[in-house]
Amino acid sequence: MKLFGHAVTAALTLAAHKSYIEAFALSSSSPAAAAAAAAAATKKSSFTSQNVVKKQCNNYNVAERSSQQLSMALDTQYETTSEASMDFETIRKLPYRQLQKYCKDRGLTANGSTAALRTRLLEDLGLVTGRSEECDTSGDEEICPPDEIVFVDESDPDFDFNALVTEIQEKSSMGHWKAAVRKLKQLSKRYARPDKPVPEQTFIAVLEACVANRLHGARASEPARKIMEDMAEQGYTIPANLGNQCVVNCLGNGPNGSHDGCGGIDTALAMLAAMESSPSGSQMITVDTYGAVVSALSLDGAVEEACLLLRAMVVDHSFTPPLSVFSDVAHAAAKAENMGETVLQVLSLAKASGYILDSIASAQSGRELLASGVIAAEQMNNLPLGLRLLTAAAKAEGCAPDKGDALVASTSSAAQRACTLIHRRAIDTAVKDDNWKLAVKLEELMVNRSLTPSTSVLRKVVGVCVKCEKSKKATSFLLEWIQRAEDGKAEKPPLSVFNNVVNACEICGEEELTLVVLDAMKKVHQSEGNIVTTNIALKRLAKQGNLMAVEGLIIGMLQAGMEPNVVTYTTAIGACVKAEDSAMAVEWMRRMRSRLVMPNCYTYNTVLAACLDGKLESTIRASKVATEMLQDIQKELRDGLKGSSEYTSVIPDAYTKVLARSLMKQLRENWRSGEINMQVAKSTVRVPLLKLVDFDKSEAAAEIQKQKETAKAQLGEDAQLNSEELNQDLANVVAMAK
Repeated sequence: MKLFGHAVTAALTLAAHKSYIEAFALSSSSPAAAAAAAAAATKKSSFTSQNVVKKQCNNYNVAERSSQQLSMALDTQYETTSEASMDFETIRKLPYRQLQKYCKDRGLTANGSTAALRTRLLEDLGLVTGRSEECDTSGDEEICPPDEIVFVDESDPDFDFNALVTEIQEKSSMGHWKAAVRKLKQLSKRYARPDKPVPEQTFIAVLEACVANRLHGARASEPARKIMEDMAEQGYTIPANLGNQCVVNCLGNGPNGSHDGCGGIDTALAMLAAMESSPSGSQMITVDTYGAVVSALSLDGAVEEACLLLRAMVVDHSFTPPLSVFSDVAHAAAKAENMGETVLQVLSLAKASGYILDSIASAQSGRELLASGVIAAEQMNNLPLGLRLLTAAAKAEGCAPDKGDALVASTSSAAQRACTLIHRRAIDTAVKDDNWKLAVKLEELMVNRSLTPSTSVLRKVVGVCVKCEKSKKATSFLLEWIQRAEDGKAEKPPLSVFNNVVNACEICGEEELTLVVLDAMKKVHQSEGNIVTTNIALKRLAKQGNLMAVEGLIIGMLQAGMEPNVVTYTTAIGACVKAEDSAMAVEWMRRMRSRLVMPNCYTYNTVLAACLDGKLESTIRASKVATEMLQDIQKELRDGLKGSSEYTSVIPDAYTKVLARSLMKQLRENWRSGEINMQVAKSTVRVPLLKLVDFDKSEAAAEIQKQKETAKAQLGEDAQLNSEELNQDLANVVAMAK
């Protein structure tokens, strides 16, 4: 009977994967054997039914997942997937971060392994039900063995379990990671029980096989993730070296941080979650592992996630990440739009980690970090911050032969553009505030930092020096500009810049500097200058009262084909004021009219000032000039202003009235001295002067308006002006009156 029992046991082992009928057929030689076979088949059916339910609840296992490349290609589709279209297959293909997102959107806990997140989401959507597929044996005939027969199973119940474990160990030791993973899956599904789990060393052996050769080019990333999650779920300790290697090696430079479509950021984050939930916790995760994930997130454009993880490294774990990690996050934030504040946060975290901004420029990563800060400062229009970061870079040692600030500015085209804009805007601010020292210093910094100032920037710096009457600095700056132009580093200065510097030298009385600038202008432009240069030279002669030299210079202009303008003639009349020659002043005004150059208010004021020499002849000349001025005023009010008001308007100003009063006072001294009869003087000479004193632009404008209305009534409808044009003329008259 004992031998017969062994035979029946062997038959039951062979019939483990067959139906009840096959098992019954194998032992049909005896009723007792048939009963034993039926019992074994019933037990096997129950075990198979449980496996079916377990398989339905764990279809999202890593071995049954589609390839990682397909998951990444469907990322965009998952983001727009509506809740109504969420099915089991869709959720099974979601990567780790998408699972977290949907769990958060539905108010579920977003922590845990990939399997936990999927199960949580499936249960919330009602896609997982606890079904049981038990075989219905109610119709089968129950076969009972005789009472006198007793069956004893003396086989090893864990024989298959142990044999599969041994096979897994052999495959792992040989480096056959795929076969080892398949066997491990088979072991977990078929033979593992709560009281007989998969041994920890088996997990470690398969994990070691997967880790070899950098996760076999990241192709073993998903099996390694599943193994780590299973180990954490069963309370096993994940070896720190294996876990960190898995996280680092599953990351690449492809989309979503993948390597040839394998691995990626989602897989790495799931591995990190498994390591953190293991008994050793996050203490086993190294700073390099965290840094690799942060850099991958930055490269993928997930700046906010990268910044949060970087902050956790510095604040929560007290890590000191490499400068390259800070640089990667800052570069990604600077590259994105409206994320300047994030770059500043990264700089603050770098400082909190122990890095000193004044010394990090000695490393390439530090220079890239500072360059990102400069770009963010330019985007935020924070000029002091941008200049401060460049100054910090300049203090770094070990950058020879260049300086740190120059290397930061040349890090990338974006950094160079940001540095140039920051300096340009800072110079504009200095020019606006008339701070010539700051403007000159900023321009020098631009050159030292290998930045090329534009012509407009150089002109502004010269202009603020001229405005502040710093002739020596303006001259030296102009000469440096000329040298740069000769070296091909800048465009040559225009004539207007030379004229401004010459004018500043004349104002400051630097005659030697004036000659230096004029010689440089002749060398650069192969010319003696333009009319502005001549006017400046005339102004110097006018201050000396040298009428002959003034006349000779103007004659030379005419011979050179250079037509004098109103400024030229007004300057020549100014020389007559210095020489107290009113007759020559009137002569110059006559000459300018003969050249069709009309005098303006400043010209008339200069002629009137030339007549203040106490002589009756000069007073009479001033009266005639005042009469001509009144005629030009009436003409301007009637026809409107043509050209710039600064150069063409003859409307008298306050200085005109002061001169007219002074001339009337001089006339009074003339009749008191008996040079002219008082009544004659009052009725003739004083009349135009008095009109200038009593001139009211508003009344004159009203009179001109009245004259235009009268002329309009006298003309026919065909000759009337368009109403819009007439309104515009009236507006011009009112503007001139003001």
